[in-house]
Amino acid sequence: MNKKALILIVVLFFLLNVSYIVAENLNMKEGLWKITVTMKIPEMTMQMPAHTFTHCLTKTDYIPLKEEPNEDCKIIKHDVVDNTVIWVIKCRAPEGDVINSGKVTYNGNTFNGIIKIEQEGMKITQKIKGKWIGKCK
Repeated sequence: MNKKALILIVVLFFLLNVSYIVAENLNMKEGLWKITVTMKIPEMTMQMPAHTFTHCLTKTDYIPLKEEPNEDCKIIKHDVVDNTVIWVIKCRAPEGDVINSGKVTYNGNTFNGIIKIEQEGMKITQKIKGKWIGKCK
């Protein structure tokens, strides 16, 4: 193996481990969370009702999104800065590709954030908040 390839492998290994270490220090209580999402669609004058669901979050699975059936999703980018998690996820759905970019800030047993969804020119902004409610089953 040449020297450049070895250096690249070492740097990539370091960067992946730093991301994990940073997430370990995330001020987030691991367990079952009650997550409430409110949606705002610019083209609609009527407010959509809030959607609530529960999701198990850990320091290795800290993006608070519910997986939908019939979607093939891949995390394009994610980062943890202090207690804020930032992500971009691309999903392939029967209706077309969906880009989901979000940002939440954890504060122990709560979080608040925003999610922006774009699909075929339509843009949706969601506010998201979560509260720790117990241990995962």
